[in-house]
Amino acid sequence: MKAVQVHAHGGIDELRYEETDDPELKAPTDVIVKLRAAAINRLDIGIRSGEIGTEVFFPRIIGSDGAGTVVAMGSAVTNVKLGDNVCLYPLNDCGRCDFCATDREHRCAERRVFGERENGTYAEYVRVPGRNCFSIPSGMSFEEAAAFPLVYVTSWRMLITQAEFRPGEWLLIIGGGGIGTAALHVAASLGTSIILASSNDEKLAKAKLLGAEHGINYRNADLAKEVRRRTGKRGVDVVIDCVGGDGWVKCLAALARGGRLVTCGAIGGAHPATDLRRIFWNNLKVFGAAPGTRAEFRQLQNFFEVSGTKPIIDRVYALQDAAKAQRRMEKGKAFGKLVLRIGD
Repeated sequence: MKAVQVHAHGGIDELRYEETDDPELKAPTDVIVKLRAAAINRLDIGIRSGEIGTEVFFPRIIGSDGAGTVVAMGSAVTNVKLGDNVCLYPLNDCGRCDFCATDREHRCAERRVFGERENGTYAEYVRVPGRNCFSIPSGMSFEEAAAFPLVYVTSWRMLITQAEFRPGEWLLIIGGGGIGTAALHVAASLGTSIILASSNDEKLAKAKLLGAEHGINYRNADLAKEVRRRTGKRGVDVVIDCVGGDGWVKCLAALARGGRLVTCGAIGGAHPATDLRRIFWNNLKVFGAAPGTRAEFRQLQNFFEVSGTKPIIDRVYALQDAAKAQRRMEKGKAFGKLVLRIGD
């Protein structure tokens, strides 16, 4: 089969489109999916560059998101059948620990995304556990079905499970990448007031078209002061922070009393200063986010079915152009998901 592989840690030039072995069933719970689309995530870049610190075997097919058709399956698989079109829940776990046994697999010590410790989805075929295959929401293309799993299930967990976000509340989203736009997409359907902050004016303009009430360029303005001004000095109820860095302090300052901050990224820096007094004086709650569980993935699947909405896609590339797609992400130009089309 054709795949995009990495033979060593490094830059974009380490992505090689080449022929490699087809995957084979290894367990009765496995399935083989013929992929029609895969999506780019920032984690893919971290695995390629070696920044995330995970031990990697080479060559490695990266990629965690995918959608396609089931073409082979083990004898113990019961939730899908040959020929089913599926999207992939993008994480695997041990299935044995106390957390996995009680549907809290997000806490499993062996949890990992596809492409992190085993081959991923930048390929014509992938082997995955059968329980990771879910039906594609009605009306979605393969490209759309590949675009939502990792970032949307993470955003869903951040907004709905952890922050317990409610209609009518104020929401501040930091960053206009995949998770930020997914959070915008979900929150806009709930009837709420949304502020999106980004360093890119083009992204801010697009965010307003998709439901953001306000856009703030945090390079040109004091974020906390602007949020206070636009909320009548009140502050926001929830912050979704996908950036980290020095903006962390501004995020805390932008929260109303009893507000909740959920963080999932540190591309702006991992060691920001924090005034702990602001947290306990204002009764703030701070959550660290992990990608959602299979149960939350089913909730997300139902959300798309009922709402009829579709994930936000920035651009679609051919599989052999994965390097171009990753370069666009690295430059911070993408608003929404970058997707790879596989095959005809």
